[in-house]
Amino acid sequence: MTDQTVRRLPIGLTISMLVALAILIGLGGWQLKRLAWKQDLLTRVAALQSAPAADLGPMLARVKAGDDLEYGRARTVCPGLATAPYLEVYSVRDGQAGVRLVSACPLAGAAYGSILVDRGFVADNISARPAVDPAARAPIEVVGVFRAPEKPSFVTPPNDVAANHWYSRDIPAMAAVLKASAPAPLFLMAETSSNPEWKALLAAPLPAEISNRHLEYALTWFGLAAALVGVYVAVLWKRWKA
Repeated sequence: MTDQTVRRLPIGLTISMLVALAILIGLGGWQLKRLAWKQDLLTRVAALQSAPAADLGPMLARVKAGDDLEYGRARTVCPGLATAPYLEVYSVRDGQAGVRLVSACPLAGAAYGSILVDRGFVADNISARPAVDPAARAPIEVVGVFRAPEKPSFVTPPNDVAANHWYSRDIPAMAAVLKASAPAPLFLMAETSSNPEWKALLAAPLPAEISNRHLEYALTWFGLAAALVGVYVAVLWKRWKA
C-alpha cells in the first residue's frame, strides 16, 4: 500500500467499521462463553434427573442453605395426598390443553413446613376430578422432580383465585389458599401417581425445556463481522480504483 493510498483511507468510515467490528466480535465471544455455561447446566440437569431420588428432608435443608437443586429428584411421604384439596393450573401437554393439579404436602421436622406437589396433568376433555377428603390421612409416597416456579410473561393471564383458575405458579398465593404453612420455594413435580386407580391423572413432570442456541448466535455475530469486513474492503477497492 502506497503513501498516497494511505492518505486516501476514509478515516470516519474506518473508525466506524472498527468500532462495529469490535462490538460484533465481542458479542460472538460472549455467546461462546454462554455456550460453555449452558453446556455445563445441561450436563448438571441430566445428572440430577438421572440420579436416584433422595430423601426430601435433607434436600430441602440444602435448598434452605442456598444450594441450587432445581431438577433434582426427591422422595417423600405425603399424608392424605390422594384426597387432598387441589388447585388447577392451566397447562398444555403434547398439544392437549388441560390443567395440572397442585396440592400441599405437610412436612414434619423439615427445613420447611410444607411443599407444594404438582400431582400431574388432566386433559381438558375430562371433567372428573379426584375425590377431596381433607380428613383422610392415608400416606402416599411421592417421587418427583424439583422445579422452581416460572415467572409469568406479559401475555400470562392473572390468576383467578376465586374461580381456582391459575396460569402461573405463585407459591405464596397458592400456599395461602391451600393453608400450607412455611412452603418450600420449589415445587415437587410428581413422577409417581397420587391416584393410581384414576388413570386420567398423568404424573408427568414438566420437561426441562432449556434451549441451547448459543453456538448458532455466535456464528451469526461472527458472520456479520466477516460481512462487515467484506463490505469495507469492497468500498475501499471501489474508491482506490476510481
